Amino acid sequence: MEPTVAKTPVHLWLVGVLSLLWNSFGAYDYFMTRTRNTDYLSSMPGLTAEQILAYVDSFPLWAQAAWGFGVWGALLGSILLLMRNRWAVTAFAVSLAGAIISFAYQYAGPPAPAPMNEGAMAIMPIVIIAVAALLYFYAYRQRASGALRSPSA
Repeated sequence: MEPTVAKTPVHLWLVGVLSLLWNSFGAYDYFMTRTRNTDYLSSMPGLTAEQILAYVDSFPLWAQAAWGFGVWGALLGSILLLMRNRWAVTAFAVSLAGAIISFAYQYAGPPAPAPMNEGAMAIMPIVIIAVAALLYFYAYRQRASGALRSPSA
């Protein structure tokens, strides 16, 4: 008997592509910030690139590392999800943990410059954590259903 390979559900492709687009922007933002691209950082209304960099540079190493794990775990999770690889669950778990830890520091640590706490910027951390949690649970469910498999399968 030949093993049967489950057909990939259409929603997996939809969620995978949307998550890749969403998480690619997060990776782009992280990269532009960490490489200190002042043209990119100056595009944030109400703040100078120097203000943003001073705030980010004030983060302790563990908070900066958590931010990196959150961003790159999410991007890797999206790619693995599209590859139907079961390790997408682990990558999204790392991403969720990184997001929670980095945003916890931002809420508990020194206050951010005022424009970073107004309007859409005020709720963005909640949106990011919610999306990270939903992607983790989605990947977990897809692994349990057999839609995600081991790399050797």
